[in-house]
Amino acid sequence: MRTFDWEQLPHFLAVARAGSLRAAAQLSGANYGTVNRGIQALEASYGARLFHRSKRGFTLTEVGEALLPLAEEAEQKIIAARKRVEGLDRSEVGKIRFSLTPTIAYDLIAPILAAFSARYPEIDIEVRLTAEVESITNDETDVSLRAARDVTDDVVARKLFPLQLAAYASQNYLASAFTRAGADGEGLTWIGSPDNDGIKSFLAQSAFPKATLRHVVADGYMRAQLVSLGTGLSHLPVLFEQTHPDLRRVPGTEVFSGPSLWILLHSDLRKTVRVRRFVDFLAAELLKLNKA
Repeated sequence: MRTFDWEQLPHFLAVARAGSLRAAAQLSGANYGTVNRGIQALEASYGARLFHRSKRGFTLTEVGEALLPLAEEAEQKIIAARKRVEGLDRSEVGKIRFSLTPTIAYDLIAPILAAFSARYPEIDIEVRLTAEVESITNDETDVSLRAARDVTDDVVARKLFPLQLAAYASQNYLASAFTRAGADGEGLTWIGSPDNDGIKSFLAQSAFPKATLRHVVADGYMRAQLVSLGTGLSHLPVLFEQTHPDLRRVPGTEVFSGPSLWILLHSDLRKTVRVRRFVDFLAAELLKLNKA
């Protein structure tokens, strides 16, 4: 009786998703040769080609197309089984994969991770800084810290607090550029985010509708650095006042509520001791920061 080669399944899925051996190796964390041998072994086991090879990459054959949904279903069952077993873990030992945006990572979250590490020396944190929303249900991460208006994912979600936002500039920028600015903020520079329509609407209703929107920076931490260096004005979390002493709220503007901060985790991990310790510690420290 032939047994399914589970070891090769991730290689098949990686190539199917990435379209080449090299990209599949990067996606799966394996090396090029391992992925290539895995595909060859799987094709030899089935006695059929799973991919068409060309200079443009790998595409699924008819057999590969038939295998793909079955392989994806098997992958989900393996992930669910691993999460279920991990959920039974009662020890304060092991690794937690933690995903968050770089915006609040360096100055706000790093000290919290250092304090957690000191308290729980046998729990390791694998930090993943990404602007992308990593999937918990697809096992891309264990715990995620996300800013969002709402969360509709099939996960355990702990809502912490709405992020308060305000318009900021550096002390030097307020002293120099504002004194030279014309009527309605003419001559001022605004550093925007990818939501430029929202920024333009804000500027039109603000005390400086003639400010020029010059730069677009997706990462909030980078915007904060540019503002601190006197490059212009921008909307930033009020929490940044604790970590960027050069920031000053722009006169004539008000604090407003932005998206809420959420801690997300897989439902099967909520009873895992090391994950519960981490989530509770992270939530408590963030709530302290918000009250400071």
